[in-house]
Amino acid sequence: MKSGMELIVLGLNHRTAPVEIREKFCLAPEVIKKGLEKLDDYELLQEAVVLSTCNRSEIYAVVPRGCGNTLASFWADLNNTECTKEFFQQYTYRYTDEECVKHLLRVTASLDSLVIGEGQILSQVKHAYAIAQSANATGTLLNLLFNRAIATGKRVRTETRIAYNAVSVSYAAVELAREKLGDLTDCRVLLFGAGKMAELTATNLMAQGLKSLYVANRHLERAQELADQYGGEAVEWPAVYGLLGSMDIVITSTGAPHYVIHKGEVMHAVASRPEKPLVLIDIAVPRDVEPSVGDLPDISLYNIDDLKAVVDDNLQERQREALIAEGIIKEEVEGLMERFTYLSMQPVMSQLSDKAEFIRRKELKRAMRKLPDISEEEYRVIEKMTHMIVRKMLRDPMRMVNKTAGTSRERLLKFAIRKLFKLQEEAIDE
Repeated sequence: MKSGMELIVLGLNHRTAPVEIREKFCLAPEVIKKGLEKLDDYELLQEAVVLSTCNRSEIYAVVPRGCGNTLASFWADLNNTECTKEFFQQYTYRYTDEECVKHLLRVTASLDSLVIGEGQILSQVKHAYAIAQSANATGTLLNLLFNRAIATGKRVRTETRIAYNAVSVSYAAVELAREKLGDLTDCRVLLFGAGKMAELTATNLMAQGLKSLYVANRHLERAQELADQYGGEAVEWPAVYGLLGSMDIVITSTGAPHYVIHKGEVMHAVASRPEKPLVLIDIAVPRDVEPSVGDLPDISLYNIDDLKAVVDDNLQERQREALIAEGIIKEEVEGLMERFTYLSMQPVMSQLSDKAEFIRRKELKRAMRKLPDISEEEYRVIEKMTHMIVRKMLRDPMRMVNKTAGTSRERLLKFAIRKLFKLQEEAIDE
């Protein structure tokens, strides 16, 4: 770790905060980028990446050691809200240095997800990192951390079977519907939304033999595209509420910032309906369905938090694979922390190595002018010999440099090496 700096993450997720809290902190990419572009307004924030999904909101940052509280004001400004000390104590978590590194690697490997092994989080972390880079909000530490975290996520999915035995929020929604209504073959299902989550839900519904699928979306052409893909029927948005009364299952996954189904609309739709259960599953964050809809007779309303029980029933195999993944995480964390320890010494080590290599090449070139008739093989022998001389001469100084990285002797040794070998001063690690 660079001298005097620390890695820190401040966040909340599905374990620490209910959906009605999480939905208030679900940020659009353009809002995140705009906030990160103002990072210079926060004197103590050196670097930052914001990860915002339906199940988590996190800020990873680099700050001077002991100055982690500065994240609270950035969090509040980014979310355009006031957060009390009690709020942070009740709903959020904060990890620093090694615990921060471990947390991000577990997140990226989907070990911290509502559904262990789900595939979306890796691309979400990549996207969050790309936004931060485009806003010039990352530097040496977060670049190293996020590149390694993404590589670790890929490694876990390659070396384990954690992504097998399909389990996802959309899969859990269909499993919940099947649990409540039994065979779904002859059910009538209405999907609100036509995004990726709706597409995954439709795939899982078709796998159950569903015959009657209806898709509603603000943009009819997108609804039509999804409906055609699965042999369903697209519904124009104004007409969708009239269909509620004839449905068995309604699954919502829009990106709307407000409710799209209200209690009054459902009451009107089911008024002339014979006593028959209607299952509404809201997997959107923010929520699509007004919570009071669940108070109506013969109506069963579930949100994303209710899917946890369904998810738990499908995770035994993934839990076994997660143990293997945890071993990979441990190995990667140790490697990263070692790299962070040496990071502050890299500039002076690089300068010393570069100067030695420059001298070696210069003297080799001068010697070759005096030996014009040597063979190519002889040249390779001499070239290798000079390379090994430099390497062996630098081995002990390099080891000494590594041993003092992160200790009280680090600054003194860097000063001594620069003076002895006449190396250029660099402000970055002072």
